[in-house]
Amino acid sequence: MATRLEFEIAEQPQVLRRMVEEQRPQIAAIARAIHDAQPRYAMIVARGTSDNAARYAQYTLGALAGLAVGLAAPSLTTIYHRTPRFDGALVIGISQSGRSLEPSRVLEEARQQGAAMTLSITNDAESPLAQIADHHIALNAGAERSLAASKTYTAQLMALALLAAELGGASEWDEALRRVPDWVAETFEMNEHTRAAAARYTFVSHCITLARGFNYCTGFELALKLKELTYVVAEAYSSADFHHGPKAIVQPGFPLIAIAPEGEGLHAMADSLQTFRESGADLAIISNAPEILRDARLALPIPAGIPEWLTPIVAIVPGQLLALGLSEARGVDVDSPRGLNKVTLTE
Repeated sequence: MATRLEFEIAEQPQVLRRMVEEQRPQIAAIARAIHDAQPRYAMIVARGTSDNAARYAQYTLGALAGLAVGLAAPSLTTIYHRTPRFDGALVIGISQSGRSLEPSRVLEEARQQGAAMTLSITNDAESPLAQIADHHIALNAGAERSLAASKTYTAQLMALALLAAELGGASEWDEALRRVPDWVAETFEMNEHTRAAAARYTFVSHCITLARGFNYCTGFELALKLKELTYVVAEAYSSADFHHGPKAIVQPGFPLIAIAPEGEGLHAMADSLQTFRESGADLAIISNAPEILRDARLALPIPAGIPEWLTPIVAIVPGQLLALGLSEARGVDVDSPRGLNKVTLTE
């Protein structure tokens, strides 16, 4: 393979399989500790790609475990020195490297501000964030050398899915969780055309990603990958929010990328997509619903039968391939995108 990013995108089925097979006992033990601690709510601190994983946690921990999840405002701690009370909270720090300053600072303060428990999710068990937290989930994704996160993002989602399933305590989810790596591998086969097809967007300067519900995170992560790797100004919206004014920008030929897999969220997305078809938008659609893919200008399929709460782990893969293909068409060096560093030490 020509680039580090290609290699790491392709590694994802193996990384996810390791998560399911090797990390399940540790995550089950952490779930038991959370049950014992009886947190009233969860608060997550993250930045960048990890913030998109946090968006997934809002839906997954909420739907499966009944846990209200908020996203922390790290600047209250690092800039304003006004850390809020975390009475009775499960405070989770998510970071690929575990070396970003903000999650560590917030978790440290949270323990002093009454947190019921702190948890870190990182790819480095020796990182400062992992050392500060009461409990740690290791992604075990191997070294990630590409500047754009891929395998660590889907591993974060897998860790959160496993945690939510353990907290929810329903054994009927076990088989679906075991099948996720195979669904990801199948998605690669279904999207052999995607990298080449991305060239049709070579001259696009702006686009919108649309999603709803569990895949709200996928819309944000895909927009981030397009900005990082192709320099397209991509903005993510809930399809509901997009109708509250921003849809006025849609005109014939305007590029919209929608994530609309089977599930309860599909009905709302289907209505939105019909509106934008009538507006003449250029629709690329990630879905496993044939009736939705049929009307796409660019169909980006995923396997059928995936429970909706697990689709974000799979649905981002066609988006990664789309961003990779567009970067190639535009002559961008994906292993050295301009202005980026592997670890961002913001405060």
